Amino acid sequence: MAASSPRRSRSQEDRPAANLRAVDRIELQGMSFQGRHGARASERERPQEFKVDLEVDCDLSNAGRTDQLDDTIDYTKLRAIVREVVEGESLSLLETLAVRIADRVLDVPKVVAVSVRVAKRPASMQPIEAAAVHINRTRA
Repeated sequence: MAASSPRRSRSQEDRPAANLRAVDRIELQGMSFQGRHGARASERERPQEFKVDLEVDCDLSNAGRTDQLDDTIDYTKLRAIVREVVEGESLSLLETLAVRIADRVLDVPKVVAVSVRVAKRPASMQPIEAAAVHINRTRA
């Protein structure tokens, strides 16, 4: 009995491989840093914990083939950006914090789009698991 070749869907047969565009994702979940952010002065007096989830859309096909760090986005650089923003200048709004993180991440080569979730547990709103914002930005 002859070996059969793998079946391809009609959509795969209709489009040449060169026209495929990969949209892959790097995720950094549950990063935790101390910062002084909040609408109330009391929230900015002492550091509080901020949890950040980051999703970065990019093309990882070269990295998948070569196994070389230069062909991907260095996760430690992404984490460093988040840390610098959260531990940096005091801001009033989580929205501003998330946008600043997104803007910096979009400056990283190979990044096509970014999703940022920033959460905190404000003492003034207890009991609550988290107050959070989730934004999505795409390179212009």
